[in-house]
Amino acid sequence: MDRRSFIRKAGTTGVGAVAAGAALATPAIAQSNPKITWRMASSFPKSLETVYGGGEVMAKMLSEATDGNFQIQVFAAGELVPGLQAADAASAGTVEVAHTVGYYYWGKNPAWALGSDVPFSLNARGRNAWHYHGGGIELYNEFLAKQNLFGLPGGNTGTQMGGWFRKEINTLDDLRGLKMRIAGFAGAVVEKLGVVPQQLAGGDVYPSLEKGTIDAAEWVGPFDDEKLGFQKVAPYYYYAGWWEGGPTVHFMFNKEKYEELPAAYKAMLHTACRAADADMLQRYDYLNPKALRSLVANGAQLRPFSQEILSACFDAANDIYSEMTASNEDFKKIWDSITAFRKDHYLWAQVAEYNFDTFMMLQQRANKL
Repeated sequence: MDRRSFIRKAGTTGVGAVAAGAALATPAIAQSNPKITWRMASSFPKSLETVYGGGEVMAKMLSEATDGNFQIQVFAAGELVPGLQAADAASAGTVEVAHTVGYYYWGKNPAWALGSDVPFSLNARGRNAWHYHGGGIELYNEFLAKQNLFGLPGGNTGTQMGGWFRKEINTLDDLRGLKMRIAGFAGAVVEKLGVVPQQLAGGDVYPSLEKGTIDAAEWVGPFDDEKLGFQKVAPYYYYAGWWEGGPTVHFMFNKEKYEELPAAYKAMLHTACRAADADMLQRYDYLNPKALRSLVANGAQLRPFSQEILSACFDAANDIYSEMTASNEDFKKIWDSITAFRKDHYLWAQVAEYNFDTFMMLQQRANKL
């Protein structure tokens, strides 16, 4: 064989080998980046654009990170299942993921609430610190695994407001017999103080306040509350919502579907969830100040809960915690972790952050900012 013939044949063989290698590699690439379409059942209506939007933020980031190969379709409350059944649907595999809040399901087991928020727990920064660095995600997932779910934080509103009242609430006596739209854990606490908790769908709250069927209602915070015009029928806007100091919204995945994902998709999913978690709190922090100014300009009257009321609620909540930790091992394990960190969190929070924020707030009040 002459030199030219050898080179020509060798070159042809090399090209064929490369082509064959590419053909063999394609299925491997496709296998690690498969086409997947999931459905997400949200517990929130589209009108709550920031909290509902957390699901859309996560789905968009995931799609972009996978070149459109991993798609999640987001459905508002009621489009696939009722909002308060979103986690049940994910657990059963009716949908692959729910965007919901753990305390919605506390009636099944109070431990559900601990991954989201409970009275006098942590603020948003403390809650996120516990989730991501204090073992909170892992502890909550030990519980969720029993429900065939895997959860990741997917948003936070920050400390919520304490609700809208038709009359001023100055003492504990003012709470007795008060009919308030408040549910779950918080409802159990205020019931000990004489409040009559009411469970109402969002669309029924305004007419019930207007007619006097109820005396008060808690909702979220200024940005979401402004849309409903509560100040027209219940002008006293109390703070703070001690039952939701830093409520975490969760993405809850069907555990089997989550475990089937390629490792790369799991990593991208975790990143997208974490980004959506941060984004929601940042949006609320940006939107709430303007909304609060608007509410006050349109008749809302800001009022703080008195120390007498806060202290009584704190004591009532601790009585409930004592009962639950004595009878519910799931609850005790998670709550013990939260309370251990809570001591350190509020120790540190009152040093640098508190003093800086307090000084800056005084400058704001003095119109120096």
